[in-house]
Amino acid sequence: MNYRLISKSLAVLIAVLFIAGATLAQTSGYRLSQAYTHKNLTIFLIHGKDQNKKGNIITLQEAMERRLLIVYETSDVNELEVENVSKELDVFIQSGDIVKGGKQDRVLAVSIIVPARSGRVKIDAFCVESGRWEKRGGEDVGKFTSSNERIVSKDLKIAANATRSQQEVWAEVSKAQDKLAQNVGGSVKATPSKTSLQLTLEDRKVVANIDDYVKALASAPNGKSDVIGYAFAINGKINSADVYVSNALFKKVWAKNLKATATEAVSEARGVRLADPVKADAVKGFLDDSERARPKERVAGPSSRVITREDKENVMVDAVDEKSKAIVHRNYVKKN
Repeated sequence: MNYRLISKSLAVLIAVLFIAGATLAQTSGYRLSQAYTHKNLTIFLIHGKDQNKKGNIITLQEAMERRLLIVYETSDVNELEVENVSKELDVFIQSGDIVKGGKQDRVLAVSIIVPARSGRVKIDAFCVESGRWEKRGGEDVGKFTSSNERIVSKDLKIAANATRSQQEVWAEVSKAQDKLAQNVGGSVKATPSKTSLQLTLEDRKVVANIDDYVKALASAPNGKSDVIGYAFAINGKINSADVYVSNALFKKVWAKNLKATATEAVSEARGVRLADPVKADAVKGFLDDSERARPKERVAGPSSRVITREDKENVMVDAVDEKSKAIVHRNYVKKN
């Protein structure tokens, strides 16, 4: 037996595996900024190349304010219909966006681009307000009126995007309300609907507590044309990250995302001993590790596909637009 030949072959194999592993560990190809910190919240901007330079995309919030997109109640808790009535503008809906009204407030559970003149398109949703199944105040029971908020905890993201469990979504909404109440000085459950996450996020105490986070961190991406996402840590622990198809789209969703991120930081602020500051290298490792898990795919509409990668530590969800073949939105969540 030629042991020298075997040893040489093993050495080559090990070298190949090492190179493959190194390549895999850098598949995201992103560059992270310095840390931007306010109180218990640390943000890292994610720099990268635009994958789509279309300039005619607006957000769900913009579209609903301008009455260019209609969100219809279907009487199905886990499915709504959306219609883009614009003649020229596409609408980006981000997984985690809350729509207010209908028979129950909902969170939309997939990121998609709804093209101009779309007709009615079905979209996955979860209820973020248990118990109500009727008109609330002067709202339209058949349609939704606004989308100014997003879900506000990593556990809610996992429940809506990975586990996809309505019961877990309700449970996490209740936990989020309780945590906010403990940290803002009183109940945040609104009289018209005590289970509504949307109405909780409108509470004056909640708004007042997140305001200084927003003021301190809102300008972080200013003047940077290659920022396509951000990652964040709360209380010294990596939490989540979001990456978008372009800098233009990131800029459009930044204010709404920062508001939700700040709300989560407030909910986790009391009585926590901070860990050592998170380093950019650790965040980059989190992104790379998330990309290694085995993918599972599902169709999420006429022109959308969702790829989920999950292991014991992380969940990563890619929303793919089949028309452009681009990953419109990529979300990473650290489980523990």
